Amino acid sequence: MSYISTVTENDPSSRTAQMFARAQAGYGYLPNMVKAFSHRPEVMEAWNGLLSNIRANMDLRRYELVTLAAARELRSSYCMLAHGNVLLHGHFTPAELQAIVEGSDASPLSETDRAIMRFAAKVVRDATSVEAADLDGLRRHGLSDGEIFDIVTAAAVRCFLSKTLDALGVQPDGAYHEIDPGLKKALIVGREIDAGYDLSRPG
Repeated sequence: MSYISTVTENDPSSRTAQMFARAQAGYGYLPNMVKAFSHRPEVMEAWNGLLSNIRANMDLRRYELVTLAAARELRSSYCMLAHGNVLLHGHFTPAELQAIVEGSDASPLSETDRAIMRFAAKVVRDATSVEAADLDGLRRHGLSDGEIFDIVTAAAVRCFLSKTLDALGVQPDGAYHEIDPGLKKALIVGREIDAGYDLSRPG
């Protein structure tokens, strides 16, 4: 659900209908976040373009860890669940990911991973608090200035989507109820998952 209506477009050539069709094909259902952009599909297109450019220069695992750190700081359940779900495919087990989310010493992250996630969280929490020493710390872990730029932009761009969805009351998709219960509880840091919603219908 969300606090705004969903545009139902009968013209299959419209930008909204095309956005819905792409999402349905990719996810197997129409996500609540896509419905939220039905009034302004051009904004979703621009977001996807920007995101693609940011991700193009990053290892997928690193991008997802940065996004997870940013989403946790933003208290975005939707982004935590969505990107946590990505990390479950070929990167971490549910128990490992839960340890990461909870900040456990038992998590499988390297010191470099931990430093990157701490930095990403700091960018989201208060970018004016970032100092040259923070970047020097990442350089000591072997990161180049280009890689640091990628981390900053991945964390910063997460603020746009997370805040847009939460301000519109968009709940995470019911499909995320299928995630391991313990992990799911750890990933829900804000709004609850949509309950009893028909994932196939457009509105």
